[in-house]
Amino acid sequence: MTYVVTEQCVKCKYTDCVEVCPVDCFHEGPNMLVINPEECIDCALCVPECPVDAIYHEDDVP
Repeated sequence: MTYVVTEQCVKCKYTDCVEVCPVDCFHEGPNMLVINPEECIDCALCVPECPVDAIYHEDDVP
């Protein structure tokens, strides 16, 4: 299982979530950040750092 970035991230300019990731699994997409599921280690450090609440565990995506 992994964490995913949802549409709330579109055009968000904050990258605090990226800075705390110990494995650098965030990548920049055309409009938002994405998490590479092959690299994500499910540590959840990014979740509280997201100012727009756009990061969820893949089982909890609304």
